[in-house]
Amino acid sequence: MSTLVIIPAYNEEACIARTVQELQEKAPEYEYVVVNDGSHDSTAQICRDLGFNLIDLPVNLGLTGAFQTGMKYAHMHGYDHAIQFDADGQHVPDFIAELVETMDETHADIVIGSRFVTDRKPMSLRMLGSNLIAAFIRLTTGARIKDPTSGMRLYNRSVIEQFAMRGDLTPEPETLAFLIKRKQATVIERQVSMRERAAGKSYFTFSKSISYMVTTCSAILFSLWFRR
Repeated sequence: MSTLVIIPAYNEEACIARTVQELQEKAPEYEYVVVNDGSHDSTAQICRDLGFNLIDLPVNLGLTGAFQTGMKYAHMHGYDHAIQFDADGQHVPDFIAELVETMDETHADIVIGSRFVTDRKPMSLRMLGSNLIAAFIRLTTGARIKDPTSGMRLYNRSVIEQFAMRGDLTPEPETLAFLIKRKQATVIERQVSMRERAAGKSYFTFSKSISYMVTTCSAILFSLWFRR
C-alpha cells in the first residue's frame, strides 16, 4: 500500500536538505512531497537544486493550508496513507514503518506517533497545555489521547479524502476530536522518539504557548458543536 510523506516547510533553509535526505536514506520506500509555504528564504531554491519533489506555494497559507495542499495531492494521486512530517528535523523517519504497520494491522483511521505511550510527560508549561487539551478531548469524545499535540500523524485514505474535500480541517487537536466524534474515526497511538529541531527557532514562545492552549481547547468545543 502506498504512503505519502507530507513535509510542510516555511523558512526552513537550515533544515530542509538534511530532513529530506535523511528520509530518503532511512525510509526510501516512501514517497514524499515538500510543500513550501511561501517561504521568504531559500527553502524552495534548495529543494529545486537538490531535485526534491516540491509544491511551491506562491504565498504563505500557514500550516493548515500547506498541509491541506499535501492532502489534496495525496488524494489526487490515490495514496492509501499520508503522514505529516516536520521539516525541522524533529521527526525520526525510522518510525514511519511502525506507524504504517500499525495502521495496516489494526485498520485504524489515524495512528499518532506519540511521545508518551510508555514515557512519562516532563513537567513543563507546554506539557500542562498538552494535558489540558487531552482532557478536553476525553471530555468531549471519550477518547484517551496521550499526545494530542504530536505533529507526526498517519492518516488512512478515508481521512485523506476528508481533508481533500473539506476546507475546515486542520492538522491540530480539534480536528482529531471532530473526526473521532463526528466521523467515528478510530485513533491509535504508538510510541516514538522525537528530537529538538535541527536548526532555527521554535514558533512557541511562552505567550504563544498560552494562546495555543486556550485557542485549541475552545476550538475543540467549537468543532464539535458547530460542525458536521
